Amino acid sequence: MARRFADLRLACPVGRGGLRVLMERAKAFGFSLVATPLEPTARPEGLEYLKRIASEVGVDLATRVDLAPEGRQELLRALRRLRRRFELIGVLCQNKEVARVAARDRRVDLLRFPLEPRRRFFDRSEAELASGSNCALEIELMPLFRLPAQHRILLLARLRDEVELAKDYGVPVVLSSGAEEPILMRRPRELAYLASELLGLRFEEALDALSTVPAEIVERNRAKLSPDFVAPGIRVIRRGSDCP
Repeated sequence: MARRFADLRLACPVGRGGLRVLMERAKAFGFSLVATPLEPTARPEGLEYLKRIASEVGVDLATRVDLAPEGRQELLRALRRLRRRFELIGVLCQNKEVARVAARDRRVDLLRFPLEPRRRFFDRSEAELASGSNCALEIELMPLFRLPAQHRILLLARLRDEVELAKDYGVPVVLSSGAEEPILMRRPRELAYLASELLGLRFEEALDALSTVPAEIVERNRAKLSPDFVAPGIRVIRRGSDCP
């Protein structure tokens, strides 16, 4: 079966016109599922408009919001407010408190960390928490190439350790481009090759992190956001007059 490739973090700043260009480029590169960080204040009609553009282009757009809370209460308030409005929620964990809360909260989909090795808090405790909550470790590849060489070497060593921890604890790994300009976008197999060379992933594992894993996260969340969802494994089949 052909893979359905996903880039869950196209970080290019886009206006309404620019988003179409971005998605056209993603489709030409072989992606069928994409996401780009949106404003938390985005209204439902605005999200539907973006979905229509994606449909016209021929790609599937997952609505995404990224949070960068400074503490536990700020994160929890944002999750209560936004979880039912977006299909994906990523959390940039800038301190250990936020990292621990995000890792154990099932409303968080993607754990992100700063590019500074000393500010990455994905350790064994974090991996154990994440393994029980179904959230994934997201690694963005293209921002790595903007770093000074020595900084990049230190960060790659840290990332390889994180990938090994994620494997040990069964935490899904999602690879995203993190491209901040359209020119930095890459084809999925190019990203997979980079990840296999830099992060210690086997090539097939890297392909999974760009296809199967992100697609499953989006599909799971869409099921939860459906009005027919009751609980994991329980859905409403018929309502009211439809019932025999």
